[in-house]
Amino acid sequence: MTTGTGSPEVARAVRAHVLRMTSIGRSSHVGSALSCADLLAVLYTDVLRVDPAHPDWPDRDRFIMSKGHAGAALYAVLAERGFFDPAVLHRHYQNGSYLSGHVSHVGIPGVEFSTGSLGHGLPVGAGLAWRARQTGRPWRTYVLLGDGECDEGSVWEAAMFAGHHELGTLVAVVDYNGLQSLGTTEETLRLEPFAAKWASFGWEVTEVDGHDHAALAHAMRVPRDPAPARPRCVLAHTVKGKGVSFMENQVLWHYRPPSPEELELALAEVGG
Repeated sequence: MTTGTGSPEVARAVRAHVLRMTSIGRSSHVGSALSCADLLAVLYTDVLRVDPAHPDWPDRDRFIMSKGHAGAALYAVLAERGFFDPAVLHRHYQNGSYLSGHVSHVGIPGVEFSTGSLGHGLPVGAGLAWRARQTGRPWRTYVLLGDGECDEGSVWEAAMFAGHHELGTLVAVVDYNGLQSLGTTEETLRLEPFAAKWASFGWEVTEVDGHDHAALAHAMRVPRDPAPARPRCVLAHTVKGKGVSFMENQVLWHYRPPSPEELELALAEVGG
């Protein structure tokens, strides 16, 4: 079960793991993973009803990491929360490892669905929320999306479906850092008025500092009884590369891994 404590320390550990994993494996998306470290830490310590000792518990809350390119952060938080031994994280992105660069559910306790092709997570999440309603199960479904991912039409099809069916046990959390693969979201495809778009599909929308743990926990928790009447979207304003000064707000770190020298500097900043 979630403990409700320790999310800042978990976030710090996740950032340190991510930096090591991407440097050793020479993998991409360190900036994206650092951006959502606080979101994942709060979800897995203060929000999700899950049990690391029983990852297939039928009534567990479901979590879909739709921005699957930031898989290193999900693997790190699962290891920190006890789903598997953190010692295996050094195998990330290595030949023969289960810890692929994009999120995979194969052989990894706690991962519900393989992602990486953007725009798939929210449709799956809407389906899970619909299934819970149809079968009378108590789980809540959470989906973490990237802001650039919201360029995908499938995101808005799922938003329309969830709003129409009033899937109040579904929460979409958008990692709104303003950068995507090759530039800003503003210059690629303008998202604003972002909150109004979600609201127009029948969602309750909350905007929050995506690095404020108390605010995140308050925004992401869904009442258990009774369930809300509308799905919830949490627009979490974040900083890409958060925690490492030379990575923050730099699109370069969407693809580039830290060198050994850069890793040492970055770990010193995050306290790893």
